[in-house]
Amino acid sequence: MKTSSAKAKGRKLQQAFANMLIDILDLDFDDLESRPMGSGGEDIIMGKQSRDKFPYSIECKNQESVNLWKAYDQASKNCRGYEPLVVLKRNRSKVLVLLDAAAFVKLHNKD
Repeated sequence: MKTSSAKAKGRKLQQAFANMLIDILDLDFDDLESRPMGSGGEDIIMGKQSRDKFPYSIECKNQESVNLWKAYDQASKNCRGYEPLVVLKRNRSKVLVLLDAAAFVKLHNKD
């Protein structure tokens, strides 16, 4: 796959996940930004309003074969104190997320 095609594929996932956050969590469109491909840092830049509702640092991977450990490590390095979250997609499959197990269990804590 050409580099430009791979970047377009990654950008498509970033935009789709940002739209999912906007639609499901009722986030403001202007408070989220899909980072340009090839630049460092989080893949989706969030403003304070969005971050308050969704306190995760997002790394998107739209590839047929992903090294989950490397993807999570990259998300962890870019997280700036927020919980790292890897969004995964491959052709003809639904979007999945990779999250630290303790963070996942805390989502279900009723306290």
